[in-house]
Amino acid sequence: MKPQLLVVGGLAVVVALTLSSFLGIFEDKVDFNTQIKPLLNKNCIACHGGVKKASNYSLLFKHEALAPAKSGKHAIVPGDADASELIRRLTLTDPEERMPLDAPPLKPEEIELLRKWIDQGAEWGDHWAYQPVEKPDVPQIGTFWSRLGLTENDELQWAKNEIDHFVLDKLNAEGLKPSPEADRATLLRRVSLDLTGLPPTEQEVADFVADQSPNAYEKVVDRLLASPAYGERWTGMWLDLARYADTKGYERDPGRTIWRYRDWLIKAFNQDKPFDQFTVEQLAGDLLPNPSDDQLVATGFHRNTMTNDEGGTQDEEFRVAAVIDRVNTTWDVWQGTTFSCVQCHSHPYDPFVNDEYYKYLAFFNNSRDEDVTTETPTLRFYKTEDSLKVAELHGWLKNRLRQPQPVQDWMRFVRIIEPKINSHDFDQYVNASLLDAKFFGMQDAGSGRIKNIDLTGKNRLIMQWGTKAKNCVLTLHQDRIDGPVLLTVPTPTNGRDTTMIFALPAVSGRHDLYLTLHSPETPKDWVQIKWVSFQPALPDQPLTQLGEMDLKLLAILNTRPESTPIMQEGTGDLARKTHVFQRGNWLVKGKEVKPDVPKSLPPMAKELPKNRLGLAKWMVSREQPLTARVAVNRFWEQLFGTGIVETVEDVGTQGLPPTHRELLDWLAVEFMETDQWHVKKLLKRLVLSATYRQRSDVSPELLAKDPFNKLLARGPRVRLAAEQVRDQALAVTGLLSKKMYGRSVMPPQPDGIWQSPYSGEKWLLSEGEDRYRRALYTYWKRTAPYPSMITFDSPSREFCQLRRLRTNTPLQALVTLNDPVYVEAAQRLAETMKGRGTTPEQQIQSGFRLIMLRDLAPKKLAVLTKLYRSTQTYYQQHPDEAKKLLACDEATPQLAALTVTANTMLNLDEVITKE
Repeated sequence: MKPQLLVVGGLAVVVALTLSSFLGIFEDKVDFNTQIKPLLNKNCIACHGGVKKASNYSLLFKHEALAPAKSGKHAIVPGDADASELIRRLTLTDPEERMPLDAPPLKPEEIELLRKWIDQGAEWGDHWAYQPVEKPDVPQIGTFWSRLGLTENDELQWAKNEIDHFVLDKLNAEGLKPSPEADRATLLRRVSLDLTGLPPTEQEVADFVADQSPNAYEKVVDRLLASPAYGERWTGMWLDLARYADTKGYERDPGRTIWRYRDWLIKAFNQDKPFDQFTVEQLAGDLLPNPSDDQLVATGFHRNTMTNDEGGTQDEEFRVAAVIDRVNTTWDVWQGTTFSCVQCHSHPYDPFVNDEYYKYLAFFNNSRDEDVTTETPTLRFYKTEDSLKVAELHGWLKNRLRQPQPVQDWMRFVRIIEPKINSHDFDQYVNASLLDAKFFGMQDAGSGRIKNIDLTGKNRLIMQWGTKAKNCVLTLHQDRIDGPVLLTVPTPTNGRDTTMIFALPAVSGRHDLYLTLHSPETPKDWVQIKWVSFQPALPDQPLTQLGEMDLKLLAILNTRPESTPIMQEGTGDLARKTHVFQRGNWLVKGKEVKPDVPKSLPPMAKELPKNRLGLAKWMVSREQPLTARVAVNRFWEQLFGTGIVETVEDVGTQGLPPTHRELLDWLAVEFMETDQWHVKKLLKRLVLSATYRQRSDVSPELLAKDPFNKLLARGPRVRLAAEQVRDQALAVTGLLSKKMYGRSVMPPQPDGIWQSPYSGEKWLLSEGEDRYRRALYTYWKRTAPYPSMITFDSPSREFCQLRRLRTNTPLQALVTLNDPVYVEAAQRLAETMKGRGTTPEQQIQSGFRLIMLRDLAPKKLAVLTKLYRSTQTYYQQHPDEAKKLLACDEATPQLAALTVTANTMLNLDEVITKE
């Protein structure tokens, strides 16, 4: 071949390659997260993922996907699809070799997409939710000239803030237009229900309609955000997340006094406590420096876990169950991902491996609660004379102890009774047992061991115990059951649990201590010990006997004040080691692990402690990609009915993709940086948007194109939450009490709901205004929740509930027509209607205005009037039925008919709907 031809041919090849590369620039780039990851999750991960690694090959992580499989072949060769075993196996015809095995083959276009992705370099990518939160640019709307103010533009006139720019950008892409603003009465009802959970009054509607100032709506929003009812409304939402209840759960489901945590939530929302501080106090308030009572009460968030008081259960099993629940709930509430499955195996879809679950669990594993029936640790609230004794002790300690820490330690013991050793940890039983599987007990000649106690500087034994036995003596031995005697004391004689303090001789070092009992007079009677604590003597007290302040301390410890469960961290000997549970079984422990966060997320800052406090601060750090997104998405869902990510419970790879991802990220950054985590500022921004203010009615064309309003071309129309349905009925009829805080109440409910064979507990109907308090104050029994709220989709609260799935069943109408609360509300509404008109039409119209703040349509008014007249005729023929309905001997057929009509109106779809 001639040299010239070689040169020309070579140039042709170069030109062809250059042209190919040039054209490749314009080739669509395949996106891993939106195009490839869903394909792999749907077809491959089940066999090649976190649970199962067939052929020792996984597609969960990049390093695993690019590594050779068991055969030695590379499934993915970046840049060369033809050399990739993945493509070859997908295109085979032999069913024994073709992938996916025992499943339909991939579609040709799906295989081509994978081929294209590999040829482009097989670039990996983190799921959007695990990527750093960066603030996107706000889309421009309107025309160039209208943005300069030279021409008018519908988009610019419609939009109220940046949220609307993002929504309009999406609507324009779909060829849609937003809806106009709702009328003032409808908008006021919507925003009132959303921000306070209560409907507005007639006067509030009249004032809003009359206010023609440009910021009239903003003034309304500010008033609602400042209302005490605001905190109650948002506390109602948070109680689902906190799995709050007034009982412990499981079979016995006895009562639990933890209403102070609910009250803390109300105050926190009303004070607009920043969400980062709100988070830290709930997860680790006890670990803050010298925590306040409020910060301790806040930790009740994780004391809402269920505990099992049933006889025969193992405390450690249910302690572990509570810790696991805390891990899962923390991820559900703040991280919005399905982390719970990592308990047994690496996550099949998200980048979390098995041992990372237990590293995370280690943050929670040192909490002092241990499934004991007494619910300890609890924060004690001393009153009257007892509080004066505590104050006296505190002042006395401050005068004698130069360092603040010992004073805090003693006051912690007085308020919390920690540190202590629960008696279920005793071992080497002889003629002894765990009584009802709860506390250590022994009979005559019985014994038990308290192991490995450091007695250095601790010459006081504090113990809670009790017995009905007579004239028996307890002896404490050192090192052996017949070792040196440290203490010999008679048992209490009052037959009930008693806390006692004993002086011990000075002993140094670690020792096993043995308890023995001599009870010849009543050898079969049990002596029960609940807990023991080894403490140094109070300052200036005798070493070998109790002094004056010892006795004052003892008097304080033997009071029975009100208390609430809180979190406390075990340190020193009370700290626990954490192991991986093999296949999630708490009885089969694998390697030991230390507290840490998943490697796929930003690491904890070095200055943060490796405990719950450090974890909580890491979760609300600017670098954390999930917390702000999840919080913003949840608040959005509460207002609009559906989250920007519909699966509020899972923003991970198996969740639905966000409808407006850029808007979600913009809001998350605004929430963290501009709003400084203030929820009221976030909510104000959301409800001031034109997107929120839109009319909710929809044309057939828009309904066909966007049936679930994902594009936000119209306002939200959502059935009210269970609590709001009840509260609205009480509010519009004038029955609702404004009383706040305090113990849970028992309003009317149908008979026969509670069956409590163990305790004999009964539903004791509350008196006076407590019958009419807001729904969030209703006593919540997990095994028998308040029936009307369950019917309207409230959870039982045995576990964290992230999203209430709304149902529509005939049972809901039966509740609003027959439940005693709604019947009484209808009676009160009928009495009001009677005085507001002279004709049935006028009375019915006035009642509807009270409820919905607008007039009834003529057709509906005619239907309700017909109902009234037919019902009146019935009660004229059956006067005893009217008396029964109204529970009054002076009942008239007219008032009974008005009551039935009012009851019907309270049951209308538009009444129990926010529109």
